[in-house]
Amino acid sequence: MDNQAILLGKIRKQLDNNSSLIEEIASVLQISYDASHRRVSAKSKFSIDETVKLCQHFSISMDKIFGGKENQVIAEKTKEIHSLEDLATYFRQSASNLKHYGSNSKMYYSAKDIPLFYTIGGTFLSKFKLYVWLNLLIGSENQESFEKFTLDQSLLEYSSQLQTVYDNSEVHEIWNDTTINSTLQQILYFFESGLLSHQNALSLYDDLKKLLQKAEEKSSKNSSNYHLYYNELLILNNNVLMSKPEKKSLFIPYTMLGYFITEDISTCDNASEYFLHQIKNSKSLNLSGTRDRKLFFNKANQKVDFYLQKINQLDLEL
Repeated sequence: MDNQAILLGKIRKQLDNNSSLIEEIASVLQISYDASHRRVSAKSKFSIDETVKLCQHFSISMDKIFGGKENQVIAEKTKEIHSLEDLATYFRQSASNLKHYGSNSKMYYSAKDIPLFYTIGGTFLSKFKLYVWLNLLIGSENQESFEKFTLDQSLLEYSSQLQTVYDNSEVHEIWNDTTINSTLQQILYFFESGLLSHQNALSLYDDLKKLLQKAEEKSSKNSSNYHLYYNELLILNNNVLMSKPEKKSLFIPYTMLGYFITEDISTCDNASEYFLHQIKNSKSLNLSGTRDRKLFFNKANQKVDFYLQKINQLDLEL
């Protein structure tokens, strides 16, 4: 099989059954249907520029398919965040990366922290998380308080698009006893720093309790679209795998919000197998019964209560 046939075969595997390979090639290369047909039928060859463009569009490693090293993959990365505008761009690009997923898709989330989809959408807690991300990613000698922080409307628009993908997917989340820890500590840190009022800190911990209650209620319904697992053994890493029959995407964190993204078939298949292995060694909070589910969420709520007592004591000492 020649190189052009190999490349076309790789592209064909990424298309669903209703898509036309000729039309897809024509669209990506911005050439006519007839010109695309000649290339697909091997009557003419792709140019070097066309080959590079196709590989970039379909996230195909040229080294891998044309006889290079098997352990190399092609990946893109999310927008680096240095400003509020960058954060809006990050959410816009994230929404674009996930726009092909939704119904008939599966999401696997290794939740080292509370999944992003719980803390977007315009709630008080989501506003605080945006404030935290901007402070930790950008930094400033003269940080403004949370009370003075205002949200850009575009952030809500793009974050709602991400939420839609989450709501329409079959979600499999793996949590452990430390998943809520960073959010608990962030609220305490900004309160102790004088950048968050006592009343707002109380409200945020209350929002966190509501978030836990919502997760508990969703898992108790044993819905086919939401599966929550408790893993006592593994240190989770915030990896996310999106999967549908004709396509997979793996999101691998390298900073707080920064992700490397690859659609390399072998890598995504291996990640899928690893997620399934994690799930096999986890306890399903959907299926394990009321007692085990209550034990998990009661322990989480006790942590929130501990932090509530801590900031109340600190407030009395101020």
